[in-house]
Amino acid sequence: MTTAPEIQTLPNGLTLEEARAQAARAYELDRAHVFHSWSAQEEITPMTVVASEGSYIWDGDGNRLLDFASQLVFTNIGHQHPKVVAAIQEQAAKLCTIAPQHANDARSEAARLISEHTPGELNKVFFTNGGADANEHAVRMARLHTGRYKVLTRYRSYHGGTDTAINMTGDPRRWPNDYASSGVVHFFGPFLYRTRFHATTEAEETARALEHLDEVIRLEGPSTIAAIVLESIPGTAGIMVPPPGYMEGVREICDRYGIVFIADEVMAGFGRTGKWFAIEHFDVTPDLITFAKGVTSGYVPLGGVAINPAIYETFAHRAYPGGLTYSGHPLACAAAVATINTMRDEGIVENAARVGEEVVGPTLAEIAGRHPSVGEVRGRGMFWAVELVANQETKEPLAPYGGSSQALNETIAACKRGGMIPFANFNRIHVVPPCNVSEDEAREGLAILDEALTVADNYVK
Repeated sequence: MTTAPEIQTLPNGLTLEEARAQAARAYELDRAHVFHSWSAQEEITPMTVVASEGSYIWDGDGNRLLDFASQLVFTNIGHQHPKVVAAIQEQAAKLCTIAPQHANDARSEAARLISEHTPGELNKVFFTNGGADANEHAVRMARLHTGRYKVLTRYRSYHGGTDTAINMTGDPRRWPNDYASSGVVHFFGPFLYRTRFHATTEAEETARALEHLDEVIRLEGPSTIAAIVLESIPGTAGIMVPPPGYMEGVREICDRYGIVFIADEVMAGFGRTGKWFAIEHFDVTPDLITFAKGVTSGYVPLGGVAINPAIYETFAHRAYPGGLTYSGHPLACAAAVATINTMRDEGIVENAARVGEEVVGPTLAEIAGRHPSVGEVRGRGMFWAVELVANQETKEPLAPYGGSSQALNETIAACKRGGMIPFANFNRIHVVPPCNVSEDEAREGLAILDEALTVADNYVK
């Protein structure tokens, strides 16, 4: 881990002594008063962060760490980008806040810019505070539009922590919150590496996964189903890129049965996969798109739903029964405007595609060839997963589904000792640095991961 010299100041101007004192106080107050999400409160020792810049953060001891997690996969333009920081400051001086029933220039321009990049005619935007409530409102719109209630989502998915969103989720975080009363039905999506359809090729996986989805719909009753919600490329669940033809097949099924197709782009959107929206990798236009995270690079919370003309028309002369106090908040929308303009002006989406294709993908393939603990690598742009296994032949995961293991914990610790913060979930490490990561930074992080995987190799059977 790289420790800054004693005389060096951090990017925010703090000396190491000041930063350490601040970190100690912050940690003390955190442990006294902060209730953390997804955690057993007395079992955690959260790392204190005192500064950040570009692709790096600094911990409470002054150690510089390469952020290969983009925090929770949202700092798509890196930390403290000066153009976005300045835009937030300028907006705060002009109009900090205003109620959502009033038009304001920041929200209007943010909606215009988002609409420029959505596929098809998804040109109306309803703003939320984040991804979970975007998914909540998208489902509400679909239910009111169709007059139906059920929602279909896949296993191995994540859609948020609020009531409907967590029930839509197809991973173990749903279990303590699932009372089987949400109207959500889960199905198996395509995932050839761990196929549920006994497929041996992508074509077989596509055909059998679509046949399965169609059967689920017919058994549940097509006239009862309002929406199918899919992450365009599932994120936290494992970055399983849909095989050719699958998303097109889902679109056809939705059209056939009059079901609303909702693409969840909360994590995969705004450049993460080397496209503005991940759905652009497929010849498909959904009826609704949900977004958050990268739209502001996480600088100010913002999410939303992009809406097609047919669903918009449902509410043209009928009140939409939903809203949020901070919908389209001026500070958040100013951050979105600056983020989108910065991504365009600096070619950040193109950088994600290029570095992913030329550096990350090939290097991960080389890493996979060196380490018996790597079962598969997969991804697009700055959105990759390294599937870790205890046995390549049986594909036994190195950590159980829904849990962790000593092997994973030690591998993650090795990454941090090397100076890199990874994103880990169950038996996977995700490679998800900022979309404007440089080639040298990408190689730096991959070299640290390469070395850390020697720890995982020790647990291979």
